Amino acid sequence: MLSIKGSAVTRDLCDPHLTPSRRDILRIGGGGMLGVSLGSMLRMQAQAAKANINGGPGWGKAKSIIMVYLQGGPSQLDLWDPKENLPDNMKSVFSPISTKLPGIKFTENLPKLAQMNDRYTTIRSMSYTPNGLFNHTAAIYQMMTGYTTDKVSPSGQLEPPSPKDFPNFGSNLIRMRPVEEPMLPFVMLPRPLQESNVIGKGGTAGFLGKAYDPYTLYPAGDDMDMEKMSRIKIDDLKLRPEVFSVRLQRRARLRDLLNQQMPDINKAVESFELDEYYDRALSLIVSGRARDAFALSEESDTTREKYGKNTFGQSCLLARRLVEAGTRVVEVIWPKVANSDNHSWDHHTGLSKRMKDQSAPMLDSGLSALIEDLDERGMLEETLVVAVGEFGRSPQRGVSTSGNNNSDDGRDHWPYCYTALMAGAGIRRGYVHGKSDKTASAPLEDPVHPGELLATIYHNFGIDPETMVYNHLNQPREMVKGHAVTGLFS
Repeated sequence: MLSIKGSAVTRDLCDPHLTPSRRDILRIGGGGMLGVSLGSMLRMQAQAAKANINGGPGWGKAKSIIMVYLQGGPSQLDLWDPKENLPDNMKSVFSPISTKLPGIKFTENLPKLAQMNDRYTTIRSMSYTPNGLFNHTAAIYQMMTGYTTDKVSPSGQLEPPSPKDFPNFGSNLIRMRPVEEPMLPFVMLPRPLQESNVIGKGGTAGFLGKAYDPYTLYPAGDDMDMEKMSRIKIDDLKLRPEVFSVRLQRRARLRDLLNQQMPDINKAVESFELDEYYDRALSLIVSGRARDAFALSEESDTTREKYGKNTFGQSCLLARRLVEAGTRVVEVIWPKVANSDNHSWDHHTGLSKRMKDQSAPMLDSGLSALIEDLDERGMLEETLVVAVGEFGRSPQRGVSTSGNNNSDDGRDHWPYCYTALMAGAGIRRGYVHGKSDKTASAPLEDPVHPGELLATIYHNFGIDPETMVYNHLNQPREMVKGHAVTGLFS
């Protein structure tokens, strides 16, 4: 019997009915010499992963998630959290408008989302406090993984993705909740997470291994070109004419022969992996579900117009089709790179024109159409929708908070207070969580850290946020260090 003696209770960790806690596993890992067999450790890890030890509101209601990631950092003051009675250098140049909820106002930039905020929750208290991450890549990495990257520089330039990185939350989800259909489990589109030349940081499976990486759809073309979505290459999802069933069967026999020739100690592991991944890939190709999901031409012109004739809108529509076909995780990344111009959310200059004419109309049409479409199809009950960026924008225009130059018509990075949107899978309808201060510079009530947002996502999928994963050094780590915000659920 293996037991861990605590201050009050002795826990028999060989009891098959007992689920070990995070603290138990950390004690075992730290002990090292307690004689725990690999089999026992794996069994305990499996028990911890499967146990519904949290429960409570929202637990296990999500079957899929669409993360609309607004990389670049949209301004809370100029979208969903406008403030009045401010000095001219702080107040938004956009007029506030009423929403479906009495007393809650957005700006004129979001007329469609304003008239349907009775269907979703708005979080006005997202915050990195007490410590802020002012550069894009570091903040993106924490938002997507729940951890701070090892190297953070003031300029924002970090090391590229590494096999040592913490996994993207989507990779954790598909590992813990594998898809039940022959379908792509995790898709990222229409471009990678990116700041300058740092591409993909926080967007991979990291130490979980490439088997849990997203299937990426980055078609060539201008970031804002709707026709870009018609150039998605799905050749690797097609059964090529020259690959006949006899050839497939021959490959299967070759796989079996390789398995037979493996040393016994490797066979137990490697044969399972070969079988699993071969069969998964073969069934995916033969089923045609993924290939069919990409056929946006099957949608009516009215539907495509509603989402918006741009890359972002069509990506949101494709996300709905993918989830409908059985994909577990879709991440729609804002089509403009962080710290780029024009349609980017990184409004250091020209905010009044760029937001009104470029980024805000696309967000308003695409996101509102997605939520409404999912709701009307009955899919919103089991599909979680999250829209968030890596941070917000500075309350005062024309000042530098991150070393960037900002014009009088621009706002710098601001990680201490910003806004997120959540809908579906038990999330409360018509609810505003948290409250910002009079300048939208800090939360007054119920701050939500990015780690807590990820913990809430895991909780919604029926996964304990403190479930242990093992990194590249075989060290135990929590999936995320944060507690689920169960008040977001009805």
